[in-house]
Amino acid sequence: MRSQPIDKTVPRSWAVILCLAVVVGVSLSAVLTPSAPARGGPRPSWAAGVAPAVARTRLDRLSTVEPAFEIAYDRTRDFGTAWADVDDNGCDTRDDILHRDLRAIRARAGTGGCVVVSGSLVDPYTGATLAFSKSDASAVQIDHVVPLHAAWILGAWRWTPELRLAFANDPRNLVAVDGPSNQDKGDRLADRWRPENPRIHCVYAIDTVVVHAAYHLGVTRGERRALQSMLAGCD
Repeated sequence: MRSQPIDKTVPRSWAVILCLAVVVGVSLSAVLTPSAPARGGPRPSWAAGVAPAVARTRLDRLSTVEPAFEIAYDRTRDFGTAWADVDDNGCDTRDDILHRDLRAIRARAGTGGCVVVSGSLVDPYTGATLAFSKSDASAVQIDHVVPLHAAWILGAWRWTPELRLAFANDPRNLVAVDGPSNQDKGDRLADRWRPENPRIHCVYAIDTVVVHAAYHLGVTRGERRALQSMLAGCD
């Protein structure tokens, strides 16, 4: 069964700081796929402007589904090699997201500005400021806001391989975060995990709904209740 096409309506905005993102109720990840890593000029924002009321409407329109736990899952087989260069800009997806979300970036010489070796991250999940170093890369990880395995059991098992590869590398569903927080989250949905930083719950819920809606991906009853609760706190 072939999935419906992705909603590619993409607002364009420039970099904003985390506190502004929370105040206006925007989503966690950029809806822009960077054409190339930023090198000194303005960068696409990590936050996409979606109002809480719009997110609530989109959530109401999502179907309620039962997870298909019985269908076997393999990350590489089902979603492709991690961090593929799907936009053909010469940089893998991980480095694209690091360029988008980090500040004070230094890139490795001889990589065309792609490979990030150091930078600074204001982590949305904890609120802490983290130093990123390539020598300790696991300290800052790239989170799939809607986890791949969770998407699989909610309906991605029906998708084409091409659509699953796009989902795994979609900037709307990716954000650089504190490594331990990402590990703690694992494959859990919003009814079983939410960021330690309560100020980001609204943003986290909006981003989750945006991704579900873009891919026509259903939600469980528990996830719907959790997202409704977080969205209710946006006001």
